[in-house]
Amino acid sequence: MPTIIAREGYPIIAAALAASLLLLGAAFLTGGRATLVLGVLAACALLFAVFSLYFFRDPERHADHGPQAVISPADGTIIDIREVDEDRYMHARATRISIFMSVFNVHVNRAPVSGTIEHMHYNPGKFMSAFKEKASIDNEQLLVGLQREGCETKIAVSFIAGLIARRIVFYKKLRDRIARGERINMIRFGSRVDLYLPAGARIVAAAGDRVKAGETLLAELTSR
Repeated sequence: MPTIIAREGYPIIAAALAASLLLLGAAFLTGGRATLVLGVLAACALLFAVFSLYFFRDPERHADHGPQAVISPADGTIIDIREVDEDRYMHARATRISIFMSVFNVHVNRAPVSGTIEHMHYNPGKFMSAFKEKASIDNEQLLVGLQREGCETKIAVSFIAGLIARRIVFYKKLRDRIARGERINMIRFGSRVDLYLPAGARIVAAAGDRVKAGETLLAELTSR
């Protein structure tokens, strides 16, 4: 199926193309050194427009996994899997899977399970490198708590801004029901997603794995 462009990308792509055309027009109307400078700027604006087309791509994703499956909420690389205390929503011991998204990854995030959004908390924190462990605590982020459909299992997903990222765009609202694999968020540009699962979940992914949102199996839940 064809790749579409995330709606957040249209204003940026349009602005970059418009800037490129204006600078190119100005280059033709001027002379001397100014023509060269404006031409270079026009080329840079065009390159940014092309990069934005690539960055804001939003391919269709389909995954055929069982009802207990937890799929990746983000494209990128798993940089850490560890046991932690998740005391903001789950209030229990949890397994945290951290996924780093570079500027070359698809940045549209998807629901790891089907369920209801029970909790949302935004923290306007710092913008340190998303690779750092303290990014899970100190960086700007949005924590979303999900009550899994048909049971009492709780899962949390934290969308974390990184060194370059400056905007978290969440598509849903509190009490919305979401389906596994559904588009729910986007972070611009380069960031991290932390997924918190009940401590008893069977993890099938490993640190270093490259994953795709809405497609890659990360874990299987043991409770219904």
